[in-house]
Amino acid sequence: MHPPNPSDPVVVAGAGPAGLAAAHTLLRLGRRSTVIERQSAVGGLSRTEQYRGYRFDIGGHRFLTQVPEVEALWHEVMGRDLLRVRRLSRIHYDGRFFDYPLSPSNLARNIGPIEGLRIAGSYARARVTRTGREETFEDWVTSRFGARLYRTFFKTYTEKVWGVPCTEIRADWAAQRIRNLSLWTAVRGMVTGARDVKSLAGEFLYPRLGPGQMWERFASIIRDGGSDVQLGAEITRVHVPNGRVAAVTVRRDGVERELPAPALITSIPLSRLVAVIDAPVPTAVSHAAASLAYRDFIVVNLIVRQAELFPDNWIYVHTPDVSVGRIQNYKNWSADLVPDQSRTCLGMEYFCTVGDAIWQRSDAELLEQARREI
Repeated sequence: MHPPNPSDPVVVAGAGPAGLAAAHTLLRLGRRSTVIERQSAVGGLSRTEQYRGYRFDIGGHRFLTQVPEVEALWHEVMGRDLLRVRRLSRIHYDGRFFDYPLSPSNLARNIGPIEGLRIAGSYARARVTRTGREETFEDWVTSRFGARLYRTFFKTYTEKVWGVPCTEIRADWAAQRIRNLSLWTAVRGMVTGARDVKSLAGEFLYPRLGPGQMWERFASIIRDGGSDVQLGAEITRVHVPNGRVAAVTVRRDGVERELPAPALITSIPLSRLVAVIDAPVPTAVSHAAASLAYRDFIVVNLIVRQAELFPDNWIYVHTPDVSVGRIQNYKNWSADLVPDQSRTCLGMEYFCTVGDAIWQRSDAELLEQARREI
């Protein structure tokens, strides 16, 4: 192994938003890079898949920032292809649609006066009996909003997304996670009268042909600047002699070759990175990396022979008797994602874990489930 030359391209692991942004920044600083991406397309989870001219987002990706420099960069890269889209999303629960953020009139119509009194009573009891001993997510939320609001707006969706019972999620996680979530703010506003919903932006930016279009433009700029973006390639080893990265081994089309690396910027999962480092890794670090758990999800895309279905960009499905957790309506993100305007495209999102029952279902079984649940 030859020592890397400082003028060699910096190796960037991963061609998702983080990796491509790093390579783009290096280019502006006059440094070349080689971006290594295992998938056949750039964008990572923010890529756009295509099928017969229809374009599908993977989970829905809004472009929002409070950093002017970042927004200016997006506009510079996308030009007129960066759309400003009105945001509309609702919660589906028990056969009804709830505004999100929750509005007093909509909530009153959906729950009715009797359930409204029950929610108020549940909230009052929680405030009176609150002990301060909160060990689980369920304890934390129930003590603040009461059991009925917890079951309606927190329990089912949280368990769908994370695959863990709320009684097994720690309260400190709830305190950190929910405190800044818009749903927390919305529900608190319903119960206490506070109306601080700053996190619920009424509009967002979105590339005309899906988020993948943004990252395809980034990759094109990077290549035009003399750097390289290699798709279908995987880093199988990171060589770290004497405590410094010197090179990486890359497998592409079944062939491995070594690339010098004066520096390595990585956006791949930490568990994967630690596993391919060829230097001794402290036991505590390797154990921590190996124990990291990743939550997965499957998107079942449906092309529906109907021009309009519902006005939302997406719907949160809190209804417990279906497995789908969220439904994307791609046409309401950008009409150009759907080539035939007499049709609508939906993304049925199933949160799961590799190897579980949902993950192991065949494509035919998943399609049938999505048809039935929609």
